[in-house]
Amino acid sequence: MAEPLPRLSEAALAASRAALLAEWDCSSPLWVFAYASLIWKPEVVFDARLPVRVHGYHRSLCLRSVAYRGTPEAPGLVAGLARGGSCAGLALRVPAQAVPEEFARLWEREMFMGSYAPRWLAARAADGLVLRVLAFVVNPAASNYCGRLPEAEMLAILARAQGRYGTSLDYLERTVAALHAEGLSDPHLERLARKARAVRGAGGED
Repeated sequence: MAEPLPRLSEAALAASRAALLAEWDCSSPLWVFAYASLIWKPEVVFDARLPVRVHGYHRSLCLRSVAYRGTPEAPGLVAGLARGGSCAGLALRVPAQAVPEEFARLWEREMFMGSYAPRWLAARAADGLVLRVLAFVVNPAASNYCGRLPEAEMLAILARAQGRYGTSLDYLERTVAALHAEGLSDPHLERLARKARAVRGAGGED
């Protein structure tokens, strides 16, 4: 059974957010990189969106979810940005006047358990435009970090795990569908989704 994850204090969240925004001029819009649930459930105010790719990180189901997509007894899996490769996603532009409130909301959503580390990354659009984007990359020191599991174990988890917000498979399928809607793809996640559906349809038998 996975242990409950400790929640970061409001002071710790505020300090982390202030450190990231220390060089912001308070008048320019900021871009946020959405690579999984932030695509289909952004919960943040933005006035523009642009398909982009970041290099040096890839999308990976490397974090255990013990509440939203699983339970402590049967943890689910959710995505993080892990080192290596590249990742296609969306850049969401947050207007300058909305940054304080919207970034506080982002920190409450993404950072409250310490699963991620906020980083400024370079993201390139199809026309060559390079944007500086805020990305929540995986924190390998987090207690729910599990690295890249063997495929058979991932499929078993995806086929059965369910939490407060639904199944891990639903999370995966929503991410794949959201990428497709933007003209993007992730062949690895698509293959996992197909195989997990088959395992789930067979009653969890591999």
